[in-house]
Amino acid sequence: MIQCKEIQELEAKQLKKNIPSFRIGDTLDVHVRIIEGEKERTQVFTGTVIARRGGGLSETVALYRVSYGAGIERVFPIHSPRIAKIEIARGGKVRKAKLYYLRGVSGKKAKVKGRIETQSKKEIREDTAAE
Repeated sequence: MIQCKEIQELEAKQLKKNIPSFRIGDTLDVHVRIIEGEKERTQVFTGTVIARRGGGLSETVALYRVSYGAGIERVFPIHSPRIAKIEIARGGKVRKAKLYYLRGVSGKKAKVKGRIETQSKKEIREDTAAE
């Protein structure tokens, strides 16, 4: 029991706090730190979220994109120190938890509907009250 608490405390210290809330179907820009010899640079991978699994420190997200006619899928540990930043490029509206069907399709079949973010009713009321 004591070991579990110690492990949880260590994991809590290593969790990142600046991760945006994203869903399956969203398009993300993941900024990855790449170390080549003594040099360090940041490379951006843009892709659609097709899977999200795990929890806590071991949570991962799988991104998929088609580049030069070939499908590329990368799995990123969200709380890794190699991940510099995660940005939401576009919201997506899907009805499945895993979008593995995107792997083998192209064209219209591979299209994910966009999600329009609406203002909450509270924000709308505040805006109209201010006027």
